[in-house]
Amino acid sequence: MSTVLPPCPACASEYAYESGAMLVCPMCGHEWTPESADSTDSAETERVVKDAVGNVLADGDTVSILKDLKVKGAGGGTVKVGTKVRGIRLISHGVGDHDIDAKVPGFGQMQLKSSVVKKVL
Repeated sequence: MSTVLPPCPACASEYAYESGAMLVCPMCGHEWTPESADSTDSAETERVVKDAVGNVLADGDTVSILKDLKVKGAGGGTVKVGTKVRGIRLISHGVGDHDIDAKVPGFGQMQLKSSVVKKVL
């Protein structure tokens, strides 16, 4: 009697095997339970990032900074109110609660919080 195991949710490999109550992927090393295979896919697709006033943000949007932001690091300085940041990218694993990765004019690549930006419509 053969049972068909679901593919790996991380790399979609079809070579998953059972190890006790867990399923294991030999290709990437990901471990998961059979019950969580369906719930992890839907949790990531439902993630919605909103700006300070409630507009839904998406990759590639242009946002405006709502308050002065002190920049820590070698250069230091302050990102001023009203600075427009084009082509944002949403991230799920930023430092702390930072969920936007963007190239800020005059400062370079940095991560921002969605609570300090407003989508430019």
